[in-house]
Amino acid sequence: MEHIPVVLSSVHLLIAAAGLGRRMGASGNKLLLPVAGRPVLAWTLDAALACEAISWVGIVGQPVDEHPIAHLVAAATPHKPVHWIVGGDTRQESVSRGLAALPAEATGVLIHDGARCLIEPELLTRCAAAVQAGQAVIAATPVTDTIKQVDGSGTITATPERSGLWAAQTPQGFAVAQLREAHATASLQGWQVTDDAALYERLGLAVQVLEAPASNIKLTTPFDLTVAEAVLSARIL
Repeated sequence: MEHIPVVLSSVHLLIAAAGLGRRMGASGNKLLLPVAGRPVLAWTLDAALACEAISWVGIVGQPVDEHPIAHLVAAATPHKPVHWIVGGDTRQESVSRGLAALPAEATGVLIHDGARCLIEPELLTRCAAAVQAGQAVIAATPVTDTIKQVDGSGTITATPERSGLWAAQTPQGFAVAQLREAHATASLQGWQVTDDAALYERLGLAVQVLEAPASNIKLTTPFDLTVAEAVLSARIL
């Protein structure tokens, strides 16, 4: 696949909301857990609706969560289209289904994990602007800890140079046609990846990092909920 820069006219957003909360200790979707008085996903949706660069939002989830998610979308009284999309068994399949559900006019897309509910409109805007300029981008933060590579027995085998390491986050943004082609190739080749940027890496396509604020964490454990509660409560004040 050849990367041909192209200026895109609009940016659509897919929110990945099909995951479970096993590490959170939740019995269902962790995005429906309360934080600062509202479901996690409600905060994520707020940021999406507040970002003027986003013209359309798709929420990709499991059928069991359709009703409660529809309720929180209605409570948000969105001023732009917000669509429900049934996800798949993996994140990769869910994103593929989301791409298939985009409206015909979609040229640029951001993929964002619903569990990153501390996302602010400013970061979405920066990612959208990069996509509109023809770049493939991911939000990321420079690694501050010393990283150790460890083998199966728990023995350290290497210490990678920290200066070149970044922790990948979302949003991740791409041209719709190119990302669809990447997913189609992955399906044919049987590739399984944990994020869309990894597909581009395998295909030799350039992806730029945009530095995200430290607050753009993914809620994975109960401790993360505590952190999010504190951050959101401070923002409300």
